[in-house]
Amino acid sequence: MPSSNASVITVLVVDDHPLLRDGVAFGLSGEPDMRIVANAHDGRSAIEAFREHRPDVTLMDLQLPDMSGIDAMRAIRSEFPEACILILTTYRGDAQVANALKQGASGFLLKASLRKELRDAIRSARAGRRVISPDAASDLAEHMGDEALSERELQVLKRVARGLGNKQVAAELGVSEDTVKSHMKNILSKLDANDRTHAVVMAVKRGIIQI
Repeated sequence: MPSSNASVITVLVVDDHPLLRDGVAFGLSGEPDMRIVANAHDGRSAIEAFREHRPDVTLMDLQLPDMSGIDAMRAIRSEFPEACILILTTYRGDAQVANALKQGASGFLLKASLRKELRDAIRSARAGRRVISPDAASDLAEHMGDEALSERELQVLKRVARGLGNKQVAAELGVSEDTVKSHMKNILSKLDANDRTHAVVMAVKRGIIQI
């Protein structure tokens, strides 16, 4: 159940790495206004822990063993629309940041900077302010005006990332090889990429696709 002490911010930590959970616990141990009420190692246990403890702030790893942190967040927010969830990740791609915020995250933090930013981020999120790590915010701003890949272009690019040629991509998608070539031309333009390999590298770096 939620804490009866309104001055204490209750926190749920969701991450499959014990060292990260221990690090967060250590980082918050000296804060009189914060208390970790539960830990979870995957998405399903995170949902159950949220139902039981109703924490003020949830720290959610982006990559979990059974589902993505985004999917776990959506499941929680479908039951508790006011849930305050900060996404944690090792990767800072602008597409991941934009998607997390679009799906309702209260913020986006990089694990590398948790020691410096964590406590202020939790307090800011609890106060209703959106929190984004400076490096992630910089990436987001850099690509703010870029045209997004269409769903079909994403389908093509994911297959290219698997090493498929145009003919194989066309066969899998049930389209002509010329259509695939047209999609690839658009992909290269939108990602400002020199070739197919460069497009895949750029898309992975930005968090548009995962391999």
